[in-house]
Amino acid sequence: MRDIVDGLLAWRAAGTEFALATVVNTWRSAPRQPGAAMAVNASGEVIGSVSGGCVEGAVYAAAQEVLETHKAQTQVYGVSDGDAFEVGLTCGGTIEVMIQPSSALTDPDEVLRAIAAGHPVATVTVPDAQMVVWPSSVSGSLGDPELDRQAAQQAAGLLAHGRSAIVQACDREVFVQSYAAPPRMIVFGAIDFAAAVARIGRFLGYHVTVCDARPVFATPARFPEADEIVVEWPHRYLETTEVDERTVLCVLTHDPKFDIPLLQVALHTPARYIGAMGSRRTCEDRVQRLREAGVPDAALSRLRAPIGLDLGARTPEETAVAIAAEMVALSWGGSGAPLTDLTAPIHGS
Repeated sequence: MRDIVDGLLAWRAAGTEFALATVVNTWRSAPRQPGAAMAVNASGEVIGSVSGGCVEGAVYAAAQEVLETHKAQTQVYGVSDGDAFEVGLTCGGTIEVMIQPSSALTDPDEVLRAIAAGHPVATVTVPDAQMVVWPSSVSGSLGDPELDRQAAQQAAGLLAHGRSAIVQACDREVFVQSYAAPPRMIVFGAIDFAAAVARIGRFLGYHVTVCDARPVFATPARFPEADEIVVEWPHRYLETTEVDERTVLCVLTHDPKFDIPLLQVALHTPARYIGAMGSRRTCEDRVQRLREAGVPDAALSRLRAPIGLDLGARTPEETAVAIAAEMVALSWGGSGAPLTDLTAPIHGS
């Protein structure tokens, strides 16, 4: 829902009622993941998407009905439905959409402002009620104290990992949507490839930092898409900044005086992805230097070098796509193989 927060805040400021449609569950090749949202206001304006265009017309009609009745609905759209082709869901998947009137939302202004600011918060939703779980408090109720307790516990765990899911609480299904701070991408080396990687990192939803020890190269003018520019020796910066299991590290310096001390630090962090640029000869020499510096093979096995998937990339932009593709594949267990050659489900569990 992050992509429609600004629009919802504007509607709230204007006192405009709206219906919020949220994808709460998917099966098979669903076009959007749980948490995707679309809103329709009392004037008929629409923001967001729940299916990339497949069933928006049907959801729009349901949202208008919710606005009239002030009663929430849950709708399921899939190819097994008799009218599935009519409403446009032809991709082979199934989605479940919960549609609520804005009056049913708990603390909407506080929640929307927190999401916009990147502060952690989770919403726990059933069709007719909502609870909000903050890192240190809970507001609202699902209508039963024990249901609230169980749901809040599960939501706190999901929020800590930045995950959203349908969970069971008191034999009921509740939808937990967590809004954790965006994951970090730290790009080391203020080169032309770094500018392209920063752009695609921002597009993918990362908070992007570019770090280089050379102030003449590490400037906001050269990296307008970066959220942060740091002028510091890379290994010193990495020693002092926060790195968690969602962080990705892209080492594009391919200069031993920068990347050897940097990777010695990086390979001992919990970062999800650590990739380093360079030719095969450069990468082999780098691994040897790291071994001589005492980095164990178990740590070296985490290093993706040369960085990126084999896409035949040549330009900085193409290389950034190859790097992003490898990060996505590693995150979700993808093979990187052409989908044409595979028979497994497109969207894994």
